[in-house]
Amino acid sequence: MVISDEIEKMQYKRELFIKMLLMFRAGAMQQLGVIDNPVSGQKEIKLDIARETIDMIDMLAEKTEGNLIEQEKELLDSLLTELHLLYVKIEEQEKKEPEQ
Repeated sequence: MVISDEIEKMQYKRELFIKMLLMFRAGAMQQLGVIDNPVSGQKEIKLDIARETIDMIDMLAEKTEGNLIEQEKELLDSLLTELHLLYVKIEEQEKKEPEQ
């Protein structure tokens, strides 16, 4: 019974970790103007806040190095890659916008 409880507790923590990553991703996507701000209903680009969110995820990856199962590491790596690429794309678009 104790082993079963420990396994359930570990699984619950893994699920929480994945939910936390997805929460950070949703926040960054909102800050990059990919999804609507739920309060205003508008797409708003806030690169400085998005950069900070991405940096927090980077820090989390650094601090959890060697402590993640493969599924968690793959999700974290792919999420970071996606957000870094998206950030650069949006940043470049924002730089070009005043010229147009």
